[in-house]
Amino acid sequence: MRRRTHERHRLEGLGWLRAGVLGANDGIVSTSSLILGVAAAHATHASILLSGAAGLVAGAMSMAIGEYVSVHSQADSEAAALAQERTELETDPAGERRELSDIYVRRGLEAGLASQVAAQLMAHDALAAHARDELGFSARSIARPLQAAVTSAGSFTAGAVIPLLVAALATPPAVIPFTVGASLLSLLLLGGVSAAAGGARVITGALRVAGWSALAMGVTAGVGALIGSR
Repeated sequence: MRRRTHERHRLEGLGWLRAGVLGANDGIVSTSSLILGVAAAHATHASILLSGAAGLVAGAMSMAIGEYVSVHSQADSEAAALAQERTELETDPAGERRELSDIYVRRGLEAGLASQVAAQLMAHDALAAHARDELGFSARSIARPLQAAVTSAGSFTAGAVIPLLVAALATPPAVIPFTVGASLLSLLLLGGVSAAAGGARVITGALRVAGWSALAMGVTAGVGALIGSR
C-alpha cells in the first residue's frame, strides 16, 4: 500500500519536474551554443560574455512570455467550458445528472450505483463533479499563467547561468572546452534526474539529452567558425 501511494505522489509532481528540467535544458543548450558560436568566430572575451548574457535575458523573457500566452489561452478555454457547464446545470440539472451517470457507467459502475454516485456528487458540488469527471479539470490541472511564466523563466535562467558563469571564469583560450565540458556534465545530470523521476533508464535518458545537445552545440560552433574565418 505504501508503494502505491509513493508512486501516485511521484506522478503528481512529475509534470512540474519535467517542465523545470526542460526549461533548464533549454537554458544550458541555447546559451552554451551561443557562447560557443561566438567564441568559435574568434570574438573577444567581453563580446562572448555580452552575447551569453543577452541570450540569457532574451531566452528567459521569451520563455516567460510564450508560456504565459499559451497557458492564458488554456485558462480562457477552461473558464469558457466551466461557464457553459454552469449554464447547463442551471437549465437542465436532470440531463446533466444522467450525463454524469453515463460517464460512471462507461468507467465500469453498474447503472444503479452510477446514478446514486452522480446524484450524491452533484448534491455536494455539481459544478466540481462535472468539471472533474466530464471536462477533466482538477485543482492541480487548472491553468495558472503567471506561475507557469515565472517557472519557465526561472528554470531557463538557472540553466543558462551555468555556461555563462563558466565562460566568465575561464581564460579566453579555455572558454570553448570548459563551456562544453560543464554544459554536457550538467545535461547528463538533468537527463538522468528526469529519467529517474519518470521511472525510465537513467543512463539512456542522460545520454539522449547530452547527445542531442552536443549536436546542437557542435553545429552552432561550426557555423561560428565558418563565419569567423571569412
